[in-house]
Amino acid sequence: MTDATGQETEKGAGGSSAALYTLLSVMFINLLGFGIVVPLLPFYAKSFNAPPWQIALIFSAYAIGAFFGEPFWGRLSDRIGRKPLLISTVAGNCVCYLALAFAPNVAIAFAVRLLGGMASGNGSVIQGYIADVTPRQERTGRMSLLGAAYNVGFIVGPALGGLLANPAAGHTGFRIPLFICSGLSAICVAGLALFVTESRVRRERFSHEPSRWAVIGNAFTNPAITRLMLVTFLAGCAFNGIESIFGLWTQARFQWGPRQVGSAFAVVGIVAAINQIFLTGRLSKKYGEAQMLAAGMAVTMLFTVLQTFSWNVVTVIICLAFAAFGQSVAWPNVSALISQNVDWDHQGQYLGLNNAVGASARLVGPSCIAFAFSGIAVDAPFYLAALLVMPAIFLAWRARRISN
Repeated sequence: MTDATGQETEKGAGGSSAALYTLLSVMFINLLGFGIVVPLLPFYAKSFNAPPWQIALIFSAYAIGAFFGEPFWGRLSDRIGRKPLLISTVAGNCVCYLALAFAPNVAIAFAVRLLGGMASGNGSVIQGYIADVTPRQERTGRMSLLGAAYNVGFIVGPALGGLLANPAAGHTGFRIPLFICSGLSAICVAGLALFVTESRVRRERFSHEPSRWAVIGNAFTNPAITRLMLVTFLAGCAFNGIESIFGLWTQARFQWGPRQVGSAFAVVGIVAAINQIFLTGRLSKKYGEAQMLAAGMAVTMLFTVLQTFSWNVVTVIICLAFAAFGQSVAWPNVSALISQNVDWDHQGQYLGLNNAVGASARLVGPSCIAFAFSGIAVDAPFYLAALLVMPAIFLAWRARRISN
C-alpha cells in the first residue's frame, strides 16, 4: 500500500479521533480483562479443587486460543472487512467472561478460556485497521499508542482484580471482576458500532485469493517478513520467559513477595506506556523503524544482562525500567515494518501470522527460561534471554535494508 493510497483510505475510512480512541479502548479492555483475570486464575482454579497441572492448563488455554485466533481473524478481516470482525470478537469476549463466571468445573473453564483467547486474538484486526487508515510514515506512532493501551490495561487490571475479588467466598467470589470485564466489553461493542467506519470494501469474489498455506509460504520467502517474525519469536521467548520467572528470581535473590513484584511490573508498564505515547513514534519517524527496532532490542539485551548484577531494590527497578524502555521502543516497529512490506490486500493475514508467532513464543519461552532457572543457575535465565535477543538485533538491522 503506497502512501497516497493510505492517505486516501484514511480520508474515507474513518480515521477520526473517535474511531482511534474506540480501537485503543478495545486493546485496553483486552488487556484489562487479561490483567484482571490472570492474577486470580490460581485461586479461581483452586475453587474447583484443581491440581497444579490443571491450573497450568487453564493458564495456557488463553495463549493457545490466541495462537489460532490471530491469523484466522486477520485473514478473514482482509476479506470481509475489519469492523464486523472487531464487533464479533469483542462480543465473543463479553460472552466468555460471563461464561467463565458461571463455569461449573475445570473442563468448562478451560474451554471458555480457550474460546476467550481466540476471541481476544483480534490484535491483528486492530493493527490492520490502523495500517489501512494511516500513512506509512505515521504507522509506528499509531502502533505505539496501541502498545500504550496494552500496557495501561495490564497495569490497571491486576490492581482492579485484586480489589474486586473475594477468594474467601469460593467460586462466587470471582464473579464480580468477571462481570466487570463482560460489561466493559459490551461498552466496547457499542463504541465499535457507533464510531468505527469500515476501512476496506468487502470483496465478493475469492477465486484468486491465496490459501492460508500460500500466505505462510510467502511469509517465509519474503526476507523482511521472515526476519521480523524471527525477531518476534526470539525476543518474545526471551521477554515472556523472564516475566514468568521474575517473581521466583527476586524471591531467591532478595526475598521479595507478591507486593514487591507487582509494584515492579507496574513500573515497567508505566515506563512503557509513557514512552509509547510520547517518544516511540517520534524516534521511529526521525531515525527509521528498523534502526529503532534494533536499538530497542540492544538496550533491552544490555539491561537484561546487567540485572544479574543488581544488589538492591533500586538497581532492580532501574534495570527493569531501562529494559522496558528498550522494549517499548522496539515492539511497535515490528507491526509497522510488516505492514510496509506486504501488499495492502493481505496486511491482516501477515499481521495475524506474526501475532500467532508471538503467541507461540509465550508458550515456548517460559518453559525454556524455567529450565535454565531450575536446572542451571538462578541468574541463568537472564543470560539465556540475552543470547536469544542477540540474533534478533541483527535480524532487525538487516530488515532495514529490505524496507528502505
